[in-house]
Amino acid sequence: MSDKALPLVISAPEPRTLDLIFTPPQLARLRKNYRIVETTPDGVSALPAETLAEARYIIGQPPISAETLEKLKALRCIFNVETNLLNNMPYETLFARGIHVVTTGLVFAEPVAELGLAMALNLARNIVDADLAFRQGKELWGGDGNQTARLLSGADVGIIGFGDLGRALNRLLTGFRTRTRVYDPWLPPSILIDNGVQPASLDEVLSQSDFVFVVASVTSENQGFLGADSFAKMRKGAAFILLSRAGVVDFAALMAAVKSGHIVAASDVFPEEPLAKDHPVRALPGFLRSAHRAGALDIAFKRMGDMVLEDMDLVDRGLPPLRSKRAERETVSRMRSKPVDRN
Repeated sequence: MSDKALPLVISAPEPRTLDLIFTPPQLARLRKNYRIVETTPDGVSALPAETLAEARYIIGQPPISAETLEKLKALRCIFNVETNLLNNMPYETLFARGIHVVTTGLVFAEPVAELGLAMALNLARNIVDADLAFRQGKELWGGDGNQTARLLSGADVGIIGFGDLGRALNRLLTGFRTRTRVYDPWLPPSILIDNGVQPASLDEVLSQSDFVFVVASVTSENQGFLGADSFAKMRKGAAFILLSRAGVVDFAALMAAVKSGHIVAASDVFPEEPLAKDHPVRALPGFLRSAHRAGALDIAFKRMGDMVLEDMDLVDRGLPPLRSKRAERETVSRMRSKPVDRN
């Protein structure tokens, strides 16, 4: 088959790159089976009309206007290589034309869940602060160093959101024999029960948990929905672990709840990233900080490439994509998470 006859792929995964997403053998396979046109997200609409007309796939989720979509005559699938789908294209037209929009975000579920578990264990046993005290010669030995310690094993745990990340986290918690309540208004109770967790209201999750994990995406309905009232409902000394997006939390109220001593907290995400050097959360006792690094493992990025290649092969053969998660007509336009600007 001549290069001209190969299906055309527009690559605009910024800030990802093809070298980040694909192993060398995977990238060689991609280039062998497809013609690749690389551009920036904003450059897609400026591509020649004949290039747009031939494109079968887009890697990335660049902004696509109705006018640009009209030119994408052969488009079959858009591969979003972030965690969250973006509200930057006419989804109704995409669905009407049978064009798939999928995300490879599943690759991040396991690594983020593992870091979330580590954060919970640290908040329970004060590992980081105890290590820092030891380095400074101020360590407390034995029981003196465990005045606020607790066990995760057998604890009451709440999870807010139960998508791929929530389910991965629940699998890890199983070995700790936790009593796990879940709040997710987009899921029927039977799905939660089938996963071995107890369906619960938001108030029940907040008020009846020793550890609360927040793994919900930002939507048009839940921006900042966890505020001062929410934190006040939590048990004194409970741990709040934020793993998804800072947009679901009133961050100032979260800091105030930690500063008051009512709860302790950990977060891998922040309202602005990178965070200002003088941001007060940097020096806040009782708050464990991670620089949005929970999912950014090379092994996770490379799993994306495998998912993309397998789903391309399926779609080439007239089958639906199965490895990646498909956008749903009823919910995709509600997503409000910010796109990532660094890997």
